[in-house]
Amino acid sequence: MNRYPLWKYLILIVAISLGALYALPNLFGEDPTLQISTAEGDPPDQETQQSLLRFLEEQGVPAIGAETREGQYLIRFDSVDHQMDAADLVSAKLGRGYTAAMTLTPRTPAWLRALGAEPMYLGLDLRGGVHFLLEVDVNALREQTVERHVNDFRTLLRQGRIRYGQVEPYEDLAVRVSFREAPARDEALRLLQEDFGDLEFDRDEADGNYYLIARITQDDLDEIVQFSVNQNITTLRNRVDELGVAEPVIQRQGAERIVVQLPGVQDPARAKEILGATATLEFRLVDMERYPFTGDPEAPRLPPAAELFQERDGNYVVLQRDVMMTGDRIVHAASGIDQETGGPQVNIRLSGAAGRQFNRITREHVGDLMAVVFIERQSEMVLVNDEPQREVTEVREVISVANIREPLGASFRITGLDSTQEARNLALLLRAGALAAPIDIVEERTIGPSLGAENVRQGFLAVVIGFALVVVFMAFYYRVFGLVANLALITNLVLIVAVLSLLQATLTLPGIAGIVLTVGMAVDANVLIFQRIREELHAGSSIQRAIDQGYGKALSTIADANVTTLIAAVVLFVFGTGPVQGFAVTLSIGLVTSMFTAILGTRAVINLIYGGNKRVAELKI
Repeated sequence: MNRYPLWKYLILIVAISLGALYALPNLFGEDPTLQISTAEGDPPDQETQQSLLRFLEEQGVPAIGAETREGQYLIRFDSVDHQMDAADLVSAKLGRGYTAAMTLTPRTPAWLRALGAEPMYLGLDLRGGVHFLLEVDVNALREQTVERHVNDFRTLLRQGRIRYGQVEPYEDLAVRVSFREAPARDEALRLLQEDFGDLEFDRDEADGNYYLIARITQDDLDEIVQFSVNQNITTLRNRVDELGVAEPVIQRQGAERIVVQLPGVQDPARAKEILGATATLEFRLVDMERYPFTGDPEAPRLPPAAELFQERDGNYVVLQRDVMMTGDRIVHAASGIDQETGGPQVNIRLSGAAGRQFNRITREHVGDLMAVVFIERQSEMVLVNDEPQREVTEVREVISVANIREPLGASFRITGLDSTQEARNLALLLRAGALAAPIDIVEERTIGPSLGAENVRQGFLAVVIGFALVVVFMAFYYRVFGLVANLALITNLVLIVAVLSLLQATLTLPGIAGIVLTVGMAVDANVLIFQRIREELHAGSSIQRAIDQGYGKALSTIADANVTTLIAAVVLFVFGTGPVQGFAVTLSIGLVTSMFTAILGTRAVINLIYGGNKRVAELKI
């Protein structure tokens, strides 16, 4: 009685060994690090790496190590102050074309990384960083939507040669067009309904004028807001990537708000600049007489109607100064596959009036080349008298040159791309080039590394104190059985950390609260078992039978209690956000591991001590 088969002991040994191995990286800590990459996302070449290290040494900011890991060049420093000084100096020295982001890099040994063992991520409250709560300006978005329809109506009516009086915003979410004659109004109605079938049109008459009123429905407005928030999230995520932040949190909160958390970012001003930056797109015709460009880019001889631009691959192309269309007319862009050639393409959809305008222009230029120009204001560090200073520059580059095969309308495609990855990137830039709706920063919090470290210290202290009190109580009250429960408790903590590290989950303060709660619940299972054993002993059962009955009868109670708590944790995860989800994750992991250690683990040790054919005179419980 009370004897485990060998395979159960093997399962325990393997689980605990793997748990200890994958929890180990969390003991090595992190170094303040500068993460440097080129615009293409590659590490700088060897010569640049060596010159950077010499430059930092000369500036009195020595690095304690440098390495290329996972396609990124990392320079480690012994303090955050040195890291911040180095960030300004390196940005000023390398200039545009490189990204230098401050982050924290684990000191995990190479042999552990080779086994896939990495420390778990620490959240914003533990690691430090910046938190922004952004709100989409819905009122401005409503005004933009109405104004866009006003402009589209005017363009369409002019092209249709229909005489009208005024086109103006009317009441809430409506546009009113006035006419002198009823037939003109009816003709305009037929024309507008072709391109704006989603609007509700009404006729009206007053003071001898005839009016056509187009109303934007609430469903359409909700869809516009939904699309704008989603596109803003895409735009923000694209911009955050430029910061090189690991594990950023960019998620929707409610209908109109977006939460952006950037753990490890120690330059909130830089983060704010990038998040609030504005970018635009332009479609221009290529100057076919000067294509390809063979002149001197430093001194190009061009007519007044032409302008020289640089492409992303470093080549130059001459474009006409007249802009065909700007990116704010793009309603949607997505990558796809050309059904004729099997090559990658980007499908673009414009607003109705923009499609007609685009069709008219491209009809006259079939066979010519069209370029997409990306324009963005960027802030960068420059060296002025050996002192790093920040300057704002406007970046203008051609992201695509494509052939116009046929007149383009509201929906068209860009082909001739080299790869599906390039198609996806172009679609992303077209979608995320500019914010779809204005956003306001309604909440901004900066948590410094020292405060994050203080949170880690206090959280760790809470776990230690809670753990120590439980250990003392169990050892005093349940003696040998209490010591076995304490052993299971330690194992449980190791397994929780190991699972969080394996999942690369982000640990936050609520997550630590979940671990502390799990400590209490883990020992609760053993308390139930031990009390059952005591009851069996008091009822006159033999020692071996009391142990067996104690574990057997308590099992269903423990399972019920943990399953109900697990259900609550799942509900918290599904309906909660951010920190609440972190709490739910650690609690769920803790429940599963505590069941494993409290039932299987302690039973194995108790069996080794008292089980088999051992004659036990007294059970110390």
